[in-house]
Amino acid sequence: MITVNPDGKIMVRRCLVTLRPFRLFVLGIGFFTLCFLMTSLGGQFSARRLGDSPFTIRTEVMGGPESRGVLRKMSDLLELMVKRMDALARLENSSELHRAGGDLHFPADRMPPGAGLMERIQAIAQNVSDIAVKVDQILRHGLLLHSKVSEGRRDQCEAPSDPKFPDCSGKVEWMRARWTSDPCYAFFGVDGTECSFLIYLSEVEWFCPPLPWRNQTAAQRAPKPLPKVQAVFRSNLSHLLDLMGGGKESLIFMKKRTKRLMAQWALAARRLAQKLGATQRDQKQILVHIGFLTEESGDVFSPRVLKGGPLGEMVQWADILTALYVLGHGLRVTVSLKELQSNLGVPPGRGSCPLTMPLPFDLIYTDYHGLQQMKQHMGLSFKKYRCRIRVIDTFGTEPAYNHEEYATLHGYRTNWGYWNLNPKQFMTMFPHTPDNSFMGFVSEELNETEKRLIKGGKASNMAVVYGKEASIWKGKEKFLGILNKYMEIHGTVYYESQRPPEVPAFVKNHGLLPQPEFQQLLRKAKLFIGFGFPYEGPAPLEAIANGCIFLQSRFSPPHSSLNHEFFRGKPTSREVFSQHPYAENFIGKPHVWTVDYNNSEEFEAAIKAIMRTQVDPYLPYEYTCEGMLERIHAYIQHQDFCIAPGPALPEAHAPQSPFVLAPNATHLEWARNTSLAPGSWPPAHALRAWLAVPGRACTDTCLDHGLICEPSFFPFLNSQDAFLKLQVPCDSTESEMNHLYPAFAQPGQECYLQKEPLLFSCAGSNTKYRRLCPCRDFRKGQVALCQGCL
Repeated sequence: MITVNPDGKIMVRRCLVTLRPFRLFVLGIGFFTLCFLMTSLGGQFSARRLGDSPFTIRTEVMGGPESRGVLRKMSDLLELMVKRMDALARLENSSELHRAGGDLHFPADRMPPGAGLMERIQAIAQNVSDIAVKVDQILRHGLLLHSKVSEGRRDQCEAPSDPKFPDCSGKVEWMRARWTSDPCYAFFGVDGTECSFLIYLSEVEWFCPPLPWRNQTAAQRAPKPLPKVQAVFRSNLSHLLDLMGGGKESLIFMKKRTKRLMAQWALAARRLAQKLGATQRDQKQILVHIGFLTEESGDVFSPRVLKGGPLGEMVQWADILTALYVLGHGLRVTVSLKELQSNLGVPPGRGSCPLTMPLPFDLIYTDYHGLQQMKQHMGLSFKKYRCRIRVIDTFGTEPAYNHEEYATLHGYRTNWGYWNLNPKQFMTMFPHTPDNSFMGFVSEELNETEKRLIKGGKASNMAVVYGKEASIWKGKEKFLGILNKYMEIHGTVYYESQRPPEVPAFVKNHGLLPQPEFQQLLRKAKLFIGFGFPYEGPAPLEAIANGCIFLQSRFSPPHSSLNHEFFRGKPTSREVFSQHPYAENFIGKPHVWTVDYNNSEEFEAAIKAIMRTQVDPYLPYEYTCEGMLERIHAYIQHQDFCIAPGPALPEAHAPQSPFVLAPNATHLEWARNTSLAPGSWPPAHALRAWLAVPGRACTDTCLDHGLICEPSFFPFLNSQDAFLKLQVPCDSTESEMNHLYPAFAQPGQECYLQKEPLLFSCAGSNTKYRRLCPCRDFRKGQVALCQGCL
């Protein structure tokens, strides 16, 4: 029996503690070596397994029995190394126990306890070296076999000379030099060989013809289109609330808004269903990607929702989502780049390659941030599918800024434009310019009982100021003092602890109010007054709908990108003559008063007149739930930007334009005995054409006649015959790229036609030109649609 004194036990424990770090070091070295080898071998051979690659060459290289035999040997060597490591660990443990029981004291000149393991470590290293040699032999053998197979097919893997594919050879050269620049090429099977380049360029992209020796069955088999399903109006929005997700204050705000208006959307759906009757509506699959809410774009809005930040964009997006869902379409909502990539089928990499599948969505609604994200990650598919995109664009994008080449050459390039989309694909919050589509939003609609209650409960001397941020109040003391002589002033300025010093003491500040409480405040107030900023938000319409009079400032000179920082860089040359041009031009008095705030007498006279004026709550039809549903329904049914546009200029032998001079000889009309242009929307019979006075834009020219400029009618007018019918003497006719054409120039009697269809524009003017302007009528309260457009 062996006895060990207490001191010996302590020494054994110390010895074990001393040995443990070394043992862990040895085992760590072995484990790391094993993982490194397995990772390296996996990287070399995973892409060469049978069935993983579409290239026959790879199958032949690694598919032979000799290669598989070598792999088995390598596997045996790795297993042996693991067993030796395990035995080494057991041997070290037994050695420790032996020393603990016998020799309890180590001489000073003795080597460290782990010295006896060095020979075993060297043996492991030798095994690793042997494995490396085997790996090298296998790779050399694979390359030799690959070279032989490639030599046999060299004639089949050369870039063909085919006039139908003029870019093929150049693309092969590019792939030869840059195929490793993006991992997505390897994802599609590109491995650096000529055959892989040609297969990729003919089957994934479309720059080269199909290779005759390839099996084309799979490549040519297009997925069967899904059976068409009829869209059915929805009134229960609970599933939509789930689709919208959560976790962001912006999404929480949007969901609360949708819940609050649920009953109004349901009523609007019933009304529109009755109006459309038996109209067939195909259900569309729609992706809504709100780019400005993604983390990659900064998501600057969500943190400001509860601090008085701008909510107009979130109001509009909430209403767009609801309208699309109520109309009965299939909906997918994304607010992150990862979700976007997953829904589009983006291949792994940096975004150079096309999508891995046909786009499963008929329409995509996004914003400028989302548009940029899609371009970065869709590769060539972006150009293929961009006709399906609809860009929610608050302030609009004019054609001169949208056309990349033209914008670059003529100084219209900004941070937002140059996308070469059809200008109608940009959808605005207000009908700024007919070049874009008017999307809009909704305001709460009151029933007759609510209107009577509001009218009876109005305070005759109560004003609410439009402005939740303290900076908006700075420098407004003068006319606030005038207003305070006649009315009690209320504010809704955000603050955390102390009252903002910019807000005068005589103002009753409620702080930032939830939307229902803000609505109640508006229902009591007589006046809603703007300070000139923010521009064109939803709040003035909400105030007018709740029975307030809206007072705003007139801008002289008008604000634009030329003289005001807010508009600088935006893709529009529009001049803004007041804080809310829509309210001024489409609503007007008695609901909207626009005065010069720098003129104290005019301002004070307006306050006195407003106190004597009685108004009923008013909401334009186009900003009701039914009006928005009607408008979006018409867009989805009739707008198709994937149809290739015709040439801007008529062919040499084209028939004369189908117009006649009106009886009063002032404008052109569509001839009654002329058939309508097939597929034209709005229908061509709505066209009326005027020659503008010098320096007048087509937008203003049409409004002068109570009509709306319609850019889709420009191609009908873009001919010398249209000038002749208007009795304009053209001494010469030229065609150029210019957003003001077609136009007549004086002096010189020169007529100019448009060369580029994307540059047809209602906006823009020059004193040199008299523009030829296409106009149309519009439905009462629905400026986006003509009388026969629904």
